[in-house]
Amino acid sequence: MADSVQLHHVALQCTDRTQAQLFFTKILGMTQEKTFTLSAALSQAIFDIDETVDVDVYCNATTRFEIFCTSQMPRLAYQHVCLVVSDKDRFIERCRHYGLEPFTIPKSGRTLLFIHDFSRNVYEIKEQQ
Repeated sequence: MADSVQLHHVALQCTDRTQAQLFFTKILGMTQEKTFTLSAALSQAIFDIDETVDVDVYCNATTRFEIFCTSQMPRLAYQHVCLVVSDKDRFIERCRHYGLEPFTIPKSGRTLLFIHDFSRNVYEIKEQQ
C-alpha cells in the first residue's frame, strides 16, 4: 500500500506585497495567517538565491499559499495553480473590480478560464460541481 500524499502549501513569488495581499484576501477570500522572514543564508541553501525575503502565508480551511515578496520578476514557465471556486461569475466580477482581467481559452468544445495575479503568476479556475 502506498503512503498517503497530501498537498501542504503552494509557494509563489510576488513583486508587490500590497497587490498580493489584495489578490489573496479580497479576490480569493483567504486570511493572512502569518508573516516570516527567510534569511539570505537559508534562501541560498534552499533556492540558490542570495536574498533575505519576507514571506506572507495566506490560507483558508483547505488551501495554503506561501508568498515570497521579492523584487525579482518570476521567469516565464508552465507552472500554474488550479483553483476551484464556488461561483465563476462572482469570481470574475471580483477580479475585474480589482483590475484583473480573466481570460478564456477554447479547448475541445469547452472553455478554460485563467487569471494572472498582479505578479503574473498563472491560475486556472474551475467551478465547483
